[in-house]
Amino acid sequence: MKQLKDKLYTYCQNWIDEKIKLAQSTIDNAQSSANEETKSSAGDKYETGRAMAQLEVEKGSLQLAEANKLRSLMNLLSAPTTSNTTIVLGSLVRTDKDWFYISVSAGKVVIDDHSIICLSSISPLGTQMMGLSKGQNFIFNKLTFAIEDIF
Repeated sequence: MKQLKDKLYTYCQNWIDEKIKLAQSTIDNAQSSANEETKSSAGDKYETGRAMAQLEVEKGSLQLAEANKLRSLMNLLSAPTTSNTTIVLGSLVRTDKDWFYISVSAGKVVIDDHSIICLSSISPLGTQMMGLSKGQNFIFNKLTFAIEDIF
């Protein structure tokens, strides 16, 4: 299971790296666009173009800040070698229905023939799971999940 957790951790790190690259690209492209706007005889067009570019820069900056928060969160995960008796940030959880990696909301991934949902500890489902132990049950969306193992 250590190798699986290592691969999940790497997957989430790469997912965050892509979010950071995309946000930085949005900022760079918008800034470049704003810099290329030339003052024309129709001043309103110039001002509108610059305003639109500024909005894109702000949007990219917010995305970048969010991605950097996710990076910080990944740094808080318990080491892939750590095994806990209760579900904490960094736990790999096997239930009777699905596998879950408590980390960031990176969605579903298939690694080593395991379909695993990467989810945040503050998501509605993650909140339900945090602190529970092997053998306990929880209900989410009218479905009962039994925790079979925690890695």
